[in-house]
Amino acid sequence: MSKLKSKPYKELEIGDQGRFSKTVTERDITLFGESSGDVNPVHFDEAYAAKTIFKGRVAHGLWSASLISTCIGTVMPGPGSIYLGQTLEFKLPARLGDTLTALVTVEQKIDAKKLLILNCVVTNQKNEVVVSGKAKVIPPRKRVELNAPALPVITVADWH
Repeated sequence: MSKLKSKPYKELEIGDQGRFSKTVTERDITLFGESSGDVNPVHFDEAYAAKTIFKGRVAHGLWSASLISTCIGTVMPGPGSIYLGQTLEFKLPARLGDTLTALVTVEQKIDAKKLLILNCVVTNQKNEVVVSGKAKVIPPRKRVELNAPALPVITVADWH
């Protein structure tokens, strides 16, 4: 079982970073489409997607951006963080098999409100920027260390 550790505001410095990586799978796209209701055929229908500017199926843009949220909530600042806002720019599509890495960097500390501005970049395995933006986050007030919750095993039936 993995441990989740937070870093409180008082311990964070400008330039501190956290990163989280995940490879895009068919299961990820299916579960994201099911949970969000986004069944845009560019994500699910290869024949349709081949005729688009992407020339093939792509992952949901917000799936790629969700890795930023995962990084903030589980890596840095970690558990107890409160996500207040996010700007996003989608630069490139993510495709099945791409390994995406979210990197968040403390850009600014706002002492009066004890909040952070984080620079956020999601890159693929070629180090190309897929998503970028800024996040406004209230980090935890105290250091926390706990076991990561166990997620249920979800089976995805072949719907094709």
